[in-house]
Amino acid sequence: MPQTLPSLSEFMAEPIARRALLACLMIGFANGFVSAFVVLRKSALKIGTLSHALLPGIALAVLLVGLTQWSALAGAVFAAMMVGLGSIALSRTSRLDQDTAMGILYTTAFAGGYLILTQLNIRQKLDEWLFGSIVGMADSDLWIAFAISALAVITLVALQRPLLIYLFEPNIAASLGVPVRLLNDVTFAITILVLISSLQAVGCILSVGLLVAPAATVYLLTDNARALFWGGGLIGGLGAMAAFFISYPLGWSVSSTIILVLGGLFLLAYVFSPRYGLLGRRRKP
Repeated sequence: MPQTLPSLSEFMAEPIARRALLACLMIGFANGFVSAFVVLRKSALKIGTLSHALLPGIALAVLLVGLTQWSALAGAVFAAMMVGLGSIALSRTSRLDQDTAMGILYTTAFAGGYLILTQLNIRQKLDEWLFGSIVGMADSDLWIAFAISALAVITLVALQRPLLIYLFEPNIAASLGVPVRLLNDVTFAITILVLISSLQAVGCILSVGLLVAPAATVYLLTDNARALFWGGGLIGGLGAMAAFFISYPLGWSVSSTIILVLGGLFLLAYVFSPRYGLLGRRRKP
């Protein structure tokens, strides 16, 4: 006979369920908050490239020290920093723009990672890093996610005024004494760390959706740039929690359901936003 799942209330009595729900809230809010910077900077494609660049770093870490939570995290950090910050360095020291440099670094790293993976036999465990396994998060994973989330939100709140000036008027920001280059590097590094914090929650493949969709949804609802940060955080956190409760009775993957819910909210905003929605534009004379 097929095994029946425990009721939702019984499942929520388990520490693993409460830990996963808390992870949804923290990771969802932090990614949603940072997604405002991604949307305003128009760097979604760069984030997508970085999310796929994490896998070669994990593969290299597994080859050198074996597959553990810490080795995979360290490998992901190394790969993201090498591709992300390396592309900035290349663009500043050559005629190449950052997108071109990132494309070269990303494809080279991915090719090397693929060759490593063909020599390893860790397919089942690797799927968790590709597509996420938020229910399988340990206490240490939760603390890492909390530390990165808190650092990201506090830093962006502290830098919000110069950051907004830089995003909309970089020349004026420079004339006002804002350290534009340092600000760009710091915010880019924060984005990479937040991307990595969601690695086990939604995996390399789906992480870009969590880091773009929340603020993109708010962007269709308001012209207030500051609202993108807090609104994106709320949509990311509450959307991830809603996905957790939706996925359990249906037997769906929590990771995929999170992205599905956020994509659904974006679609609703695209159609029904009073000012920028598809229906709202058609009503205008």
